[in-house]
Amino acid sequence: MYLLYSLTVLVIVSGTVLYLTRNSWLPLLREVGNRFPGSSYIYSRLPGSFAGDIEAGLSSSTFDLAANVDSGDSRAGLDDAAKAEILKIMKKRRLRFDEARRFYMEQRFSANGIGPDGRPRDPKFVSFS
Repeated sequence: MYLLYSLTVLVIVSGTVLYLTRNSWLPLLREVGNRFPGSSYIYSRLPGSFAGDIEAGLSSSTFDLAANVDSGDSRAGLDDAAKAEILKIMKKRRLRFDEARRFYMEQRFSANGIGPDGRPRDPKFVSFS
């Protein structure tokens, strides 16, 4: 019975000490985790602002976010789900941002029944031009 109580107290005290000193040992743990091969593909934090999006490579001459940063835009940046998917495409297929964004949009179009040219694939679609 005493063994159970002493183990419980030991776990609580150890957990409290680790929690209170996490600022000193957590960066060391991240450095050790980055040494393993493939660890950069496991998790990477998404940027939370337009400036962070630019630093992550999510900007180009045709999709310029610098105007948003220059105007002091306080929004959170681009859509998180789209950013994650585009970054994954960029890493996996080794594409630049513009090509990865085009590939992502073609996938989205295809999933929603839209052809690569932007026209619906619905056989009942009628267009007057």
